[in-house]
Amino acid sequence: MDELLEWRKEFPVLERTVYMISHSLGAMPRRAAEQLAEFAEIWSTRSIRAWNEGWWAMPVTVGDLIGRIIGAGAGEVVMQPNVSIAQSIVLSCLDFSRPRNKIVSESLNFPTNHYLHHGAEKLGARFVSVPSEDGMTAPLERMLAAIDEQTLLVSVSHVLFRSSAVQDLAAIARRAREVGALCLADIYQSAGSVPVNVRELGVDFATGGSVKWLCGGPGAGYLYVRRDLWAKLEPRVTGWMAHKAPFDFAGGPIEYAGDAFRFLHGTPAIPALYAARSGYEIVLAAGVERIRRKSMRQTARLIELAREAGFGVRSPLKASERGGVVVIDVPHGERVTEELLGRDFLVDYRPGAGIRIAPHFYTADEELDLTIREIRSILESLPRS
Repeated sequence: MDELLEWRKEFPVLERTVYMISHSLGAMPRRAAEQLAEFAEIWSTRSIRAWNEGWWAMPVTVGDLIGRIIGAGAGEVVMQPNVSIAQSIVLSCLDFSRPRNKIVSESLNFPTNHYLHHGAEKLGARFVSVPSEDGMTAPLERMLAAIDEQTLLVSVSHVLFRSSAVQDLAAIARRAREVGALCLADIYQSAGSVPVNVRELGVDFATGGSVKWLCGGPGAGYLYVRRDLWAKLEPRVTGWMAHKAPFDFAGGPIEYAGDAFRFLHGTPAIPALYAARSGYEIVLAAGVERIRRKSMRQTARLIELAREAGFGVRSPLKASERGGVVVIDVPHGERVTEELLGRDFLVDYRPGAGIRIAPHFYTADEELDLTIREIRSILESLPRS
């Protein structure tokens, strides 16, 4: 018996699709629509009073739900519009004009993060990207060797988006501490699918979003900052919500709030926060440890099916080194993906990788076989060149 399948009824899209794309867009919980209706009702009836009745605190109260998933303490996670903003806030706290000015990352980090790293070069940063030897994994020893006394920030992904390879984040954070550098982890592709505890891992910052495994939809990113760093950090990417007395509307340089509000900026996207809560609550109830055990079993089965079909696998074969996605190298992969979408098999394709297939806690075992069978059927129907 797969007890996690009890949650299938909470996700309407599962009634009509084979949903294998939670690594890109998690299925919408039925109750998210109810949450959005609640927002509309409150806006309609309470109007301006809603700010004092909960809206103003939502970046932290909703962040606390994320905190329970990623091992952060109460008040240590604040909601952001997306990871691009969250990572920009972290970078804006740092001074790259000094000799310790190096940013170390892996070449397979998500492109947005690299865009920001290169942008920091205009402020004096030296950006070092550690190359991958196989296009799937980031070599740990090379990463550790690149982190030295000139390093100010180590910015890495916990799970690589292109291959679903899991990095040894604890070892990377430990090396950063040894040389006096800070460690920023992008946990977008792990939180909700792979257990994460930011305190045990020893990272200084963590960013992520709700679009994927957390089933929270777009517009609800988040930022964790280690509590003892708060007083030392003054983000240049800021706004009135970060002020210690925002309703004084004081001019001049900002006086930062003493808590995690100092990492906020402008007015939050309240509707997105309403929509996101249901996904977090369901993931918490289902339990990330149980989700992970099922994911490891189902991704192993997918790999077995793919190899039996003669497809290459572009994800790690060892379960502990693999996140929730299996990337398979299929001939005419982009065309096959388009056909799968037309047949209500939801996957995606990435150039240089392949078709990304991602079961989640609501996935039935038979859907794994159905997906590989459908890929084979499409390939058989394509004209031979």
